[in-house]
Amino acid sequence: MKLALLVPGPFGSVSGGYGYDRRIVEGLRAIGHAVRVVELSGRHPLPDAAAEADARAALDGCAEDEALVIDGLGLPAFAPLLSELERRSAVGLIHHPTALETGFSEAERDELKARERALFPALARLVATSYLTASRLPEEFGADPARVGVVEPGTEPAARAAGSNGGPCHILSVGVLVPRKGHDVLLRALGRLTDLDWMLTVAGAPRDPVHAQALLALAEELGIGSRVSFAGEVSAEALEALYAKADIFALASWWEGYGMAAAEAMARGLPLALCKGGALAELMPEGAGVASPPGDHASLSRALRRVIFDAPLRARMAAASWRAGQALPRWEDRAVAFAAELEAARG
Repeated sequence: MKLALLVPGPFGSVSGGYGYDRRIVEGLRAIGHAVRVVELSGRHPLPDAAAEADARAALDGCAEDEALVIDGLGLPAFAPLLSELERRSAVGLIHHPTALETGFSEAERDELKARERALFPALARLVATSYLTASRLPEEFGADPARVGVVEPGTEPAARAAGSNGGPCHILSVGVLVPRKGHDVLLRALGRLTDLDWMLTVAGAPRDPVHAQALLALAEELGIGSRVSFAGEVSAEALEALYAKADIFALASWWEGYGMAAAEAMARGLPLALCKGGALAELMPEGAGVASPPGDHASLSRALRRVIFDAPLRARMAAASWRAGQALPRWEDRAVAFAAELEAARG
């Protein structure tokens, strides 16, 4: 089939959501589908006039025989175009509803939710990236359950992480620097553990520059600035090296639609230290790590103390994580599943 993926640019951005989109596009092309990526300009997800104008232009530029897939990050900009989306049997790709994103005021979240409650029932199909996200779409956003499907992210076969092999316990956190990822919660948790020998690397683009600066200041305020490295946006090769030398993977998100970085950590056999935000609570198998309530840095600190201090416990968690990681979906079959969802949208 011919299809157009409409997504806020730049498409090469480093994040779990963009990584998912790129892998699906690559996979669809590999099995013979003609996929065109249309980058949307303007402000997203809370659209400004430029975003809404570009959404109109992007829709006008799509051929009638192209199936339309709109990434959920850009979907709110299409709210004024409901009738056209219905006529074109457009599909929404929902990593998580933007109304659940942190960092917005209550009024802004209400605006996003109003747009998504109008959009979701109008689309021919919604493809969610986790069963948890899919389960919330009908009740909270008015979606038709019969029009909701799930295509979870995949993983690549990877070598088991070797770890730091002595010296400080290396902790890795992967995620863009925005409030939802809870990096501040992780820093506060580690700030209570200065009696232990550890180092933290945070890999992720400073998507919210103000928040990124606040994280740097918080690390200094907590007296752990010398132990924390903000690596920024890293290449795939550099990220692979960070996973390889890590001893623990930590993610303190308030909400995740799936948790691709945590899945990648499991695929490499890393013990996990998570906050149970969204689908993260379902992703981590028993025995593979420790979990705390979202935002509870004191609980996360207590949990991390055990994992950092107790190397034999860490080894048992690593083994459980590795076993579970080998059973995760692989990218090679994700495009086939996504194509099946598109066919379902066509009726």
